[in-house]
Amino acid sequence: MSLQTPISPASEPPPPLMPREIRLRVDPLLMLAAIGLVVCSVIVLKGATANDVPGDPHYYVVRQLTFGVVGLVLMYGISRLDYSRLRELKYVLYGFMIASIVVVYALGTASHGSKRWIPTPFFNLQPSELGKLLLVVALSSFLVDRMRRGPGGRETTARVMLLALFPAMLVMAQPDLGSSMVYVAGAIALLVVAGTPWRHFAALSALGAVAIALTLVALPAAGVNVLKPYQVDRLTSFLHPSSVAGKEGYQQQQSKIAIGSGEKTGRGVQNATQTGLNFLPEHHTDFIFAVVGETYGFVGAALVLSLYALLIWRGLHILTQAKNLFGALIAGGITLMLLFQIFVNVGMTVGIMPITGIPAPLLSYGGSSMLVTFMALGLLQSISAQAREVAAAKTRTTIL
Repeated sequence: MSLQTPISPASEPPPPLMPREIRLRVDPLLMLAAIGLVVCSVIVLKGATANDVPGDPHYYVVRQLTFGVVGLVLMYGISRLDYSRLRELKYVLYGFMIASIVVVYALGTASHGSKRWIPTPFFNLQPSELGKLLLVVALSSFLVDRMRRGPGGRETTARVMLLALFPAMLVMAQPDLGSSMVYVAGAIALLVVAGTPWRHFAALSALGAVAIALTLVALPAAGVNVLKPYQVDRLTSFLHPSSVAGKEGYQQQQSKIAIGSGEKTGRGVQNATQTGLNFLPEHHTDFIFAVVGETYGFVGAALVLSLYALLIWRGLHILTQAKNLFGALIAGGITLMLLFQIFVNVGMTVGIMPITGIPAPLLSYGGSSMLVTFMALGLLQSISAQAREVAAAKTRTTIL
């Protein structure tokens, strides 16, 4: 008589360690949002910049598409790395960030009164864009080290802000007011994720209000101008755009006209006169969302904002799933920094935020912005993949 021994659960073959999407180290929804925004950017640029470069109607389209493809490769490559090893490089990353910003003063080229770019054979590199990501990683490492030593309280908050304000001031001197604001916003985002007490934020808000009052009112009245006149106009023109005779008020007026004229479904490329006749300045960079509104109307604007919402949602989801505090801080810093840039860029096109020159991530034309954003998304993908691997390993251990 032959007996068949029942197979015990412990002798069953273990489940795969990782599902396919983990092996690829890709969050499909985050990838979808990123690719969708690049596609939207290319489509919008195709219609908006056809007459911008004589003899080459596809100049911006080809370059933006190239930046997008290279960015996707960068994102996937970074997703394969162990982000935790970056903790050991915090001093190197912070020092490189400062050095790259300083180098601009020696090797940079000036454009529109600002010296922000270093020319390369392929595109103009903007170190302040890369600095946004490096700052988040370096400060995340610093916060982890400080929190592991015990509660640091006000000292930790002050050090984080000082470490962010130093490069922010260097960037503002280029001058690049928008990027310097992003640096400060990134530091505040990390403090939020780290659980900083609300009293610290109240104190920072009070200090910020005092700094703004000194910069815009008290010091100019005393004959000391911290900001250039056009920067002051940019910061205040959104409050009363119709009464500002300068370029800043004009920009926001034309932007609101463009968005309003698009109505529900847009005017189409041929009838988008604000864009086509160059009434809308910087329509391929700062005010590209206004082009979306005029050309494709509420439907197009809603699509872009939905893709942004998907991007931010996945970033916040990755924040909650991170396997360690370092990953959570990086994910939170990147996500909230992107949210800040989106809010300010879209807000300035509709007249509720000052004009600061902050690009719309993955939508505005620009190699540095596109590549750095994809690098940031690569870190999010790495954090997400490692979190799923840890969860899968725990499940496998439980079953065994």
